[in-house]
Amino acid sequence: MNKTPASPHGVQGITEADIANYLAHTPGFFERHAELLASIQLSSPHGGRAVSLQERQMDMLRERLKGMEQKVMEMIRHGQENVAIADRLHRFTRALMLAPRLADAPRLMLEKLQHEFLVPQAGIRLWAAAPAYADEPYAQPVSADVKSFASSLTLPYCGMNSGFEAAVWLGDAAGVASLALIPLRHGAGPEAFGLLVLGSPDPTRYSADMGTEFLTRIGEIASAGLSRLLAPAA
Repeated sequence: MNKTPASPHGVQGITEADIANYLAHTPGFFERHAELLASIQLSSPHGGRAVSLQERQMDMLRERLKGMEQKVMEMIRHGQENVAIADRLHRFTRALMLAPRLADAPRLMLEKLQHEFLVPQAGIRLWAAAPAYADEPYAQPVSADVKSFASSLTLPYCGMNSGFEAAVWLGDAAGVASLALIPLRHGAGPEAFGLLVLGSPDPTRYSADMGTEFLTRIGEIASAGLSRLLAPAA
């Protein structure tokens, strides 16, 4: 009499999937065979020793709980970091808005930006500033290329310092390896009235693949605060 060959995943044509499907759709099986649960022995992931099904389930639950705890701790850490960033951004904004003299607002803004966000170097130029501020460092002339480049930016530029004119505005241009160039705009128009530059000796601080949403917010706040320095529209 011929016998059906044994399946590598079961016995005589019954596969593991068949067994799993049967048990999943027959909840009363283990109630009728409660002694089977107590007799099942599985290998432990910790040392390979044999453990009961209940012990193995407890191990699995512990591992799952550990993973959940790690995710919760990560969420808490991210939340704390976001709160800290929001607090620094709040202090930066207040410093810009509360400048005792409007003419000092750009300088105070740069100082607060460097202090709160640990920016090694920062500089700014406003080429549309009113004549009353013409002697201020931030109102010094810039080339037409800088103005055109700033107006062409839809997002802040982040990347290596490849000889940008804006790097010269920093105290130690030779020591700047990476830059963030943030255009300043008044309203929704495409034309920029200034450019904020952040520099770092770390070539990875401002990389081309980094997110720019936060830098965009910095630019929006700076634009709103410094637009009061602009010359009246003709």
